[in-house]
Amino acid sequence: MTDNIIMDWILILGIIFLFTLVVALLLIIVTRFRARGPRRRRSSKNIEAKLNEANKRLSVNPQDPEALNSLGEVLYEEESWDRAMKTYETLAEIVIKNPVVGIDNFEVFYRFAVSAQKINMTEQAFKGFSLARTIKQDHFEVNYNLGVLEFERKNYEKAIQMLQQARIINPENAPVLRYMGHAFFRLKKPKEAMALIRKAIDLAPDDKESLYTLAECYYEANQTDQALRIFNHLRPDPVMGPSACLISGTIHSEIRQNELAIIDFEMGLKHQNIRPEILVELRYYLATTYIKQNEIGKAIPLLKLLHVENTGYKDVAVLLTKYQELNANRNLHIFLMAPSADFVALCRKIVMTYYARAKVKITNISVNKNEWADILAEVDTPRWSDIIMFRFIRTQGAVGELIVRDFHSHLKEVKAGKGVCMTVGTYSEEAKRYTEARLIDLIEKERLSIILNHVDAKTAALASGKRK
Repeated sequence: MTDNIIMDWILILGIIFLFTLVVALLLIIVTRFRARGPRRRRSSKNIEAKLNEANKRLSVNPQDPEALNSLGEVLYEEESWDRAMKTYETLAEIVIKNPVVGIDNFEVFYRFAVSAQKINMTEQAFKGFSLARTIKQDHFEVNYNLGVLEFERKNYEKAIQMLQQARIINPENAPVLRYMGHAFFRLKKPKEAMALIRKAIDLAPDDKESLYTLAECYYEANQTDQALRIFNHLRPDPVMGPSACLISGTIHSEIRQNELAIIDFEMGLKHQNIRPEILVELRYYLATTYIKQNEIGKAIPLLKLLHVENTGYKDVAVLLTKYQELNANRNLHIFLMAPSADFVALCRKIVMTYYARAKVKITNISVNKNEWADILAEVDTPRWSDIIMFRFIRTQGAVGELIVRDFHSHLKEVKAGKGVCMTVGTYSEEAKRYTEARLIDLIEKERLSIILNHVDAKTAALASGKRK
């Protein structure tokens, strides 16, 4: 019985203790809340009083430095950047001429600069930070911001000087290292840039722009493999991806890996929100790479789009005219762009059908670096027989006298009675004059196009006649 009474008393005392503790905590919270309330109201009243006093004095004298300083402090703390900038700008002009006791000139200049920077008034920000630096040369924020502003002005050497001062104060600051690295890259000093940008990326791994610039540094330093690894890593990125695809494709194209270049350019064009200047380059280089791979049908739609949307861009109009014709004329395509074996096969057809009702025996074929093919043939017609040398030149440009002279020398070497020289381009006036007194026929694009258009039908007719 006694034990039960004792347990009851212990329970009652515990409840009383907990109740007392809760009441005490509530009293402390209420007391603190009440204490804060008046202080806030007093603080708000102090700010209002400070503003009223400053405005009152400025209504009498708009150049009152103490009033401007008080007003500026309030506006700066309230983050009213536009008004703060104007106030500190006025005050800065005053204290530059006549320093005022009790006003910190550095703080005036610094706050003027920060306020201007917040509202993107870069000229005023630059002026403010420059004035602040005349007082304190070892202030990190001043040196850093001046470095950034000089970078944005493309004054990269000055930017590096300012950023180097900031780096002395804070050697491991990622933005400082980043801007210094980018500045060195703009000055075409990739090795110096690489060291700084790598450190910046170690401190801020999500900086994709710096990673892209690091790849550009490797590319400029002829470290192509490292550059490609980074560009390939960045290709899927929604922001840097299109540019990474463009440069990666350009590198692959330069080293004649056209299949990989096409993959890069096509991947770049799959991105959304591509910058216009990148979009047009991706389309152009994809089209020209298709042409290198002899995929003219894929190139033409891109060239047409470029011609419509970017009239006058590079040589798009010339390429479109040229390759539309090639795409429409299979033999012309073969003559200019097909592999050497297909080109020679076409030239053989032309030789065999060039003279009507003739028996033709080809005795020799030689190819010069895929630039032209020479075919020697014995030709026997009802009226004459002779050895004829044919030269087929794979160009759409002008053929000069030197090539024709070389052809004439070759004719004499093989003791051919006549030469026939064909090109899809034209012959220079000098080349034409050279052949006037020599047994060489010069055939230009217009006549060769007719030959190409009819050679298949003539070959088929010749084969049919032989079967009969």
